[in-house]
Amino acid sequence: MNKNLNIFTNGIIKENPLLVLMIGLCSSLAVTTSVPNGLGMGGAMTFVLLMSEIIISLFRKLIPDSIRIPIFIVVIASFTTIVDLVMQAYLPELSQSMGVFIPLIVVNCIIMGRVESFASKRTILESILDALGMGIGYTWVLTGISLVREILGSGTVWGYRIFPEEYAIGFFAASSGGFFVFALFIAVNSALKNIRNTKNKGGSK
Repeated sequence: MNKNLNIFTNGIIKENPLLVLMIGLCSSLAVTTSVPNGLGMGGAMTFVLLMSEIIISLFRKLIPDSIRIPIFIVVIASFTTIVDLVMQAYLPELSQSMGVFIPLIVVNCIIMGRVESFASKRTILESILDALGMGIGYTWVLTGISLVREILGSGTVWGYRIFPEEYAIGFFAASSGGFFVFALFIAVNSALKNIRNTKNKGGSK
């Protein structure tokens, strides 16, 4: 039970794909201008990661090592296409606002990395827990960055205005603002980690 819990929580905090592993940053910083974009990208990524890990784990013993990478790409591309088409059909505005970054999920190193290093070597249950943990970890960071950038850069939350537009700080809506907010998240995460480590060392004495 503890093993499964560790697998699930690992991607949320300890090995968060954005704050700790720092992979898949390009699309993350590009779409985090609003909360719907952050949630949409996080949800799409989680779905593709979850389904890809399930399929790869299920057939891991049947996939020859010599062609495993092409097979991984085909599986990931299939679920990415499904997400892209579903969003175009049912969430056209969200799909349009995120543009090319949904199709580019297929080459996101978070998914390829987890499929290669985890799902191809673990059971289906472990792969599901890993995918959900990584997906939740990815999504909460995206949503948090999006919330800060939307409030400060546009004066809105989910499109609803909370203060006049003239008080908004355009810097946070720009790409440079995305890097700045992301850096703040990393700094806070590192500070909290240092505090935890200090307390653990103090308690062990």
